[in-house]
Amino acid sequence: TSIVYTFTATTLTVLIGLVASLVLNRPFRGRGLTRAVFLFPYVAPIVSVVFVWRWLLDPRPSGVLNDILMGLGIIELPLAYLSTRGLALVLVIIFEAWRYFPFAMLMILARLQAVDRTLYEAARVDGASTWQQFLHVTLPELRYVMGAIFLLRLMWTFNKFDDIFLLTGGGFGTNVLPVLTYQFSFNQFN
Repeated sequence: TSIVYTFTATTLTVLIGLVASLVLNRPFRGRGLTRAVFLFPYVAPIVSVVFVWRWLLDPRPSGVLNDILMGLGIIELPLAYLSTRGLALVLVIIFEAWRYFPFAMLMILARLQAVDRTLYEAARVDGASTWQQFLHVTLPELRYVMGAIFLLRLMWTFNKFDDIFLLTGGGFGTNVLPVLTYQFSFNQFN
């Protein structure tokens, strides 16, 4: 569980950060405000963010997601999202990726803004499409930054305790090593 959680959440974090940085690298009206909004998950206190997610995923019919899905006729009975084995792990991984993608976004965006524009001009002169420019100019310029982000997030995610503990308490297939360590140490005094 720890390995699946760590690698999947880290990969998603870097990929979402890459997409967000590519979007925010282009000039558009309100870009500064959009950047600030994208930073919210990273700077918000963990307890308040988890409280909101637990409210959204509340298993009662009054839970936001259950209320919406039942109102649309997609489900007939409310679901216990964080109490369903398998689904709980997927939601914890999505939470982790959403919470920490702004870190990856900031680092990648900083590197994107430092890429020499003449590389893109030369690629366009050579007839490269936008996709080819991305593959042959942008990605090679980002490989070291993305590698560093991946390693840092991998280590930090592997040691992550508070996100999983606050969302599921380590139950329902989300028991990772830091939570297990806590359970052995403070619940069983072992």
